[in-house]
Amino acid sequence: MKHNLLSRRDFLKGSGAAAAALAVPTIIPARVLGQEAPSRRVTLASLGVGGRGTGVMHGFMGHADAQFLAVCDPFKARRDAAKAALDAHYGAEAVKAYADYREVLARPDIDAVVICTQDHWHVPLAIAAARAGKDMYVEKPLGVSLHWAKVLREEVRRGARVFQYGTQQRSDWKFRYACELARNQAIGKVLRVEAWCASLGAAGGSTTPAPLPPDFDYDLWIGPAPMAPYTTDRCTANGTYHIYDYALGFIAGWGAHPLDIAQWGLGTDDTSPVAYEGTGTLPTTGLWDTVASWDLHCRYANGVQLHFMSADVAQPVVSGYRPWCDHGTTFFGEDGWVSVDRGRLCASDPRLLKTRFGPHDITLKASPGQDRDLLDCVLSREPTVNPLETAIRSDTISHLADLVVRTGRPLRWDPASETVVGDEAAARRLDRPMRAPYVV
Repeated sequence: MKHNLLSRRDFLKGSGAAAAALAVPTIIPARVLGQEAPSRRVTLASLGVGGRGTGVMHGFMGHADAQFLAVCDPFKARRDAAKAALDAHYGAEAVKAYADYREVLARPDIDAVVICTQDHWHVPLAIAAARAGKDMYVEKPLGVSLHWAKVLREEVRRGARVFQYGTQQRSDWKFRYACELARNQAIGKVLRVEAWCASLGAAGGSTTPAPLPPDFDYDLWIGPAPMAPYTTDRCTANGTYHIYDYALGFIAGWGAHPLDIAQWGLGTDDTSPVAYEGTGTLPTTGLWDTVASWDLHCRYANGVQLHFMSADVAQPVVSGYRPWCDHGTTFFGEDGWVSVDRGRLCASDPRLLKTRFGPHDITLKASPGQDRDLLDCVLSREPTVNPLETAIRSDTISHLADLVVRTGRPLRWDPASETVVGDEAAARRLDRPMRAPYVV
């Protein structure tokens, strides 16, 4: 069976142009879903229901106006378990399980998809979803190729699709408040930012070929990535995070969180730093081959400096001014600093954290949660708290940081044209070939 991405023409032929063009959620009769069912319910499909995918699915299940109709995963046991959990939740055989995402996207009764696959599938599936007329939640990081991301941008714009980036932190009041303090210069003019996160830390992963598990579509799991022998560690969580064919590693997978907050607090959601330099390390043995540790210095066009570090590099730096946590973002201004992670919000002067904003100050969107916000925006057609442009621009930082480590040289970036300046060899590495027939 071929698993190539569904073209818009094929989708329209299969399900009808009218159904594909729907820009509002499906209205499901109350007699189908029960007397208490909302009259405007957003119908969903979950693509990828491993550990993270199942967790995100359960988040959406908590909303009365969300209804899953389908789950999809190349592991049969995973999709069957997800279907069973959803059927039990709805009290009926309400959900169908699929191995082939194309069959899901061809369904005209699905409004939006929740994409929580391994990283290298995020953008190809999002492109296919946009072409099929679906809104989408896409787990971070965005993907393994900036070129692929640009194609996604075109498709999302063309179809006026709603996109939510699954970074989560913009829906946490602490991060929003820290960014509002920075944006309103409560710490004075912001001069620099520190962003740090957990890293790989050690080499690992078996390279010994092993038999495929039963009921597992390995070709589909590999998808657009190069084909490689199956090993016991390849298709695990560590494999998907730390094999370069499928991900950039934690420099993007974890880095997406503090970098997204840095961008939000600087008001640079439509751009990225223009200069990148620094150092890092790569594993030399085992299956894991993503950047293991890094210390990167970036500069924005306005002169603001961004210091992006793995946790091992950051610990002695960050511990010098605030309680240690293995992830976070700190804004340094002329008059002080404010720092935030998932557990705490702290500042150079505790009185800063009592700042109240007036009607003429900058206030950022208050999101009740990335899942709830997506549902609201599917209904309203308003932008989410983490629209696609925020994903592309913060993801750019991870990609260029990765390239600095891999090439061993500084890089310059033109945010307007989104190209590497004066280094064609590095620029070529921002695209990746797709294995046929999985071609966008």
